[in-house]
This record gives sequence, C-alpha cells and structure tokens, in this order.
Amino acid sequence: MEDLIIKRRSIRRFQEKPVEPEKLTELFEAARYAPSWGNLQCWELIVVRAVEDKLKLASLLSPKNPATKSMETAPLVIGICGDPLKSGYYKGQQVTRYQHWFLYDLGIISQTLSLKACELGLGSVIVGSFDHTTAEEFLGVPKGYELVALIPLGYPDHDPPVPKRREQNEFVHFDRFRS
Repeated sequence: MEDLIIKRRSIRRFQEKPVEPEKLTELFEAARYAPSWGNLQCWELIVVRAVEDKLKLASLLSPKNPATKSMETAPLVIGICGDPLKSGYYKGQQVTRYQHWFLYDLGIISQTLSLKACELGLGSVIVGSFDHTTAEEFLGVPKGYELVALIPLGYPDHDPPVPKRREQNEFVHFDRFRS
C-alpha cells in the first residue's frame, strides 16, 4: 500500500481511452468500503460522461485552474456529494466539534477512489475550486446535499514527478506540539 500512496499523483492530462466498465465496478466497490463517521456513508457519487456536460463543468472552475483541461478531456468526472447533516450528527444533534464533519468523510472516499484508480492504472485529480452552486444545479444535486469535489478520472498520458514533500521531523510532534 505504501508504494501506491507514493505512486499516486494528481493527473491533469488523460489519454483518449474510455475506462472499462469492469474497472469502474472495481473502483466503486472499493468506495463502498471507505470508512465514515458512524458508518453512515453520507456520500453520493455522480458519474459524468457526456462531453458537453464535462465542458460545462470545466467552465465552472475558477479562472486559471490547472485542472480545467483535465475536466474537458478525462473520460469521466465523478461528482462527490454528501449530506452535511448526516455525518457528525446523532438523532439530529451535532455531536462533533466541527459542524461539517461530512467533509472529512468525503475526503476519505475521495482518497479511496484516487488510490484505487491508481492501482487500476488510472489517474485522477481532486478539484475543489469551482462554482459549487451552479454545478449543483447543473448536476441536479437535491436540496440538503452539497457537491464538494469533482474528480476527473481516466488513463494518464504522463507520469508527473513526485513533488517536494516536507520531512517527517517538520510535521510530526511527539507528546506535545512543538514549533
């Protein structure tokens, strides 16, 4: 698993090759097992395949977003949605310090999808800077759910180098936080 974690990269250029249905089944089967708060599985996934729909989503990204081209050229884009009142709540009451715990759960399923995609020879990039409201309306996200991320996915057409990473001693603190 460590090799997979190190190998996974944010892929922004894709081959013009469709993703086989069997690989999508494997991908979504892995997603089923992503951990979540109270095992409530607050997520919903929207798989966008139509070229015109991907172009529309690309137009909703922030200006100069490096993922714009990937939204246009990836064989599919996965919309990551969730119910913000499901995760971190018990009997309708917030029981976690953070109101938006569902974001944590959606981050976990996004990472699970990205790692499984890498294992299957696919690439992905998690995109969060876009016009969420317009994208939610366009994708038909029902009231009470929020679209948090878009993940273009397909066969990579390049192998980006590993970006510079912080050393462990720069972010790991034992016993107490030390500056």
